[in-house]
Amino acid sequence: MKIAVLPGDGIGPEIMAEAVKVLRRLESHQVRFELEFADVGGIAYAKHGHPLPEATLALAKQADAVLFGAVGDPRYDALERALRPEQAILGLRKSLGLFANLRPAALYAELASASSLKPEVVAGLDILIVRELTGDIYFGQPRGRRSAPDGAFAGQPEAFDTMRYSRPEIERIAHVAFQAARTRKAAGHAGKVTSVDKANVLETFQFWRDVVTEVHAQYQDIELEHMYVDNAAMQLVRAPKKFDVIVTGNMFGDILSDEAAMLTGSIGMLPSASLNADKRGLYEPSHGSAPDIAGKGMANPLATILSAAMMLRYSLAQPEMAVRIEQAVQAVLRQGLRTADIAEPGSRRVGCVQMGDAVVAALG
Repeated sequence: MKIAVLPGDGIGPEIMAEAVKVLRRLESHQVRFELEFADVGGIAYAKHGHPLPEATLALAKQADAVLFGAVGDPRYDALERALRPEQAILGLRKSLGLFANLRPAALYAELASASSLKPEVVAGLDILIVRELTGDIYFGQPRGRRSAPDGAFAGQPEAFDTMRYSRPEIERIAHVAFQAARTRKAAGHAGKVTSVDKANVLETFQFWRDVVTEVHAQYQDIELEHMYVDNAAMQLVRAPKKFDVIVTGNMFGDILSDEAAMLTGSIGMLPSASLNADKRGLYEPSHGSAPDIAGKGMANPLATILSAAMMLRYSLAQPEMAVRIEQAVQAVLRQGLRTADIAEPGSRRVGCVQMGDAVVAALG
């Protein structure tokens, strides 16, 4: 199994090193991982003049899966947009056809008090956000800057982006959401999909709602509800356990998934998977590069380790290994070990390396 390992910037190399230790611990005479490392993001720009060098992209295309750290470096904020570190992840999504982002938000019982909400509101939380990843306003054309052609400020400088979705784009992400809900229902979840849109204002999302409703006809065993995005944002902090699977567009999903992250105590706990039609994927923690703590040994590696578990489950057909990692993470939390972002009174505070070592030890 060939894995492209792209540590990236900031805390990326630190958290990736711990995930690699976990993968190496899982190897046996039956299962071996071929790990090939490459530069991406700001470090890639510094070395090669581009955040996504051709060699890195070629490796990602050849690999069975991509394990990604984080990108972003304030030293490159003044670069033209196409050369900024963050463009690397957008380029990978587009080139690999990664249209479906799966971001679970599950609260470990041991971290209930670390959530920003009352424990009774979030205890037992386990939802999945399915975000369409290659369309919407992030990729829509045309876009740019110009003199306003009309309106109250005609002739003045303006910037514009285009929100757009085609029927096939909506259909395929809807299928992913309904199939995920069906799988979760078999495991005891509600079997419900909440499609989040802004159909009362945007033509794009009225179309989204219509198409999702049509696809639902193939999944009558799954409940479908529609919800406006502003209401969904409110309900996530009012009654988050009413959700099971949330499916939404690129921009709304970007915002809601980060909101959901804080329900679990820390964004440092949340993994994610971005999949294409062949189930090949890119796996990364939901957090960013955190340059303010880079090199200090403070980063939480658990989201990256759990991303490796998702990689084993979805792209590498090793679900038993995925379960082993998830159980090891829970065991470590049960022992009271905490990195700074999830520390609480009475817990034992550890650094990035110590947390990774604890997970390796818990694997047995």
